[in-house]
Amino acid sequence: MRKLLVVLYTAFLIGANPVVADVAALREGDMKKLALHDAPKDIPEAVLLDAEDGERSMADYRGKWVVLNFWATWCAPCRHEMPSLDRLQVAIPDLAVVPVATGRNAVQGIRRFFEETEINSLPILRDPKSQLARGMAVMGLPVTVILNPEGQEVARLIGDAEWDSDSAKAVLAALMAGQ
Repeated sequence: MRKLLVVLYTAFLIGANPVVADVAALREGDMKKLALHDAPKDIPEAVLLDAEDGERSMADYRGKWVVLNFWATWCAPCRHEMPSLDRLQVAIPDLAVVPVATGRNAVQGIRRFFEETEINSLPILRDPKSQLARGMAVMGLPVTVILNPEGQEVARLIGDAEWDSDSAKAVLAALMAGQ
């Protein structure tokens, strides 16, 4: 009964958007920190660099649901979180899990970090001047943002999380199904 009341109250607060209400009801554990937006928010354009200094952008991921993670090699919670993001990419291949090393992160340090934490499925992308992070008001690390296929922010989680948890996968599956 209590869970039903929470779902109904959440639906009322969100304006009876059934997709957002369904997703809100699925949040358990770390996913309780996931803030769902009432309406999608545009993100700024920014140049990202890959491991070979090639230019990339978030526009490269249009048409896909994206889990965009801001992190750094020196960030202890990021070290804990990153393997779950790697497992999430394997578990849901239709989803783009996009970690962006924010600030000064040498490619060699990122490669060492990936090797030490056994990251095998994620790209190396850097935001060396924190252009994207600043434009998206990322004030601390880690921060993870969920983008819809149009490249707009629909949810945000501040802090680390187990992104391959049953709750996280259920939330993402519900968002992807509700498009």
